[in-house]
Amino acid sequence: MQELNQILAQATASIEHLYFQLPIDGSDPIFRERVYCYELYHQLRRLWPQETPFSLNGEVDKQGHALIKAKGARVASPDLLIHTPGSMDGNHAIIEVKPGSAQLNGVCKDIRTLSEYCTLIGYKRAIYLFYGGLPLPLIKRAIKCVANEGKPILPIELWFHPHPGTPAEAIGTLQQFA
Repeated sequence: MQELNQILAQATASIEHLYFQLPIDGSDPIFRERVYCYELYHQLRRLWPQETPFSLNGEVDKQGHALIKAKGARVASPDLLIHTPGSMDGNHAIIEVKPGSAQLNGVCKDIRTLSEYCTLIGYKRAIYLFYGGLPLPLIKRAIKCVANEGKPILPIELWFHPHPGTPAEAIGTLQQFA
């Protein structure tokens, strides 16, 4: 899907502050990954091309998927999938999203999921999107943690969305930051 980069950049540029950091009564606004992801899904759907064979799905629970279990991939619920439902040949992209305030365990889990879904399940692209901050030291520690487990660090695309109203940009691959 050639136009995915453009659609992702446009969709992220349309995310307003309300969805970027959730206002809290009596407290400072906070990053809420689910709130951001749901708005990202909404913005992507608004821009989704009619003529593509790929569907956009949010948080598809892979708990009962026999083929994924048989291939030895972790049973996960990726934030976004771009695929042809019902056809393992139509696995195009898997996207995981994290705020800049993410924790090490969550980033390690996401890197494992993105890697396995490419190597074992056949997704062509893996995108890791951080918003609000880019915790490069944390990302480097997570890469090292996963590599120390003997898992390969694939060319997972690293995208960064710094502020509401601006587009996210691809800034490289995880391999480049290892």
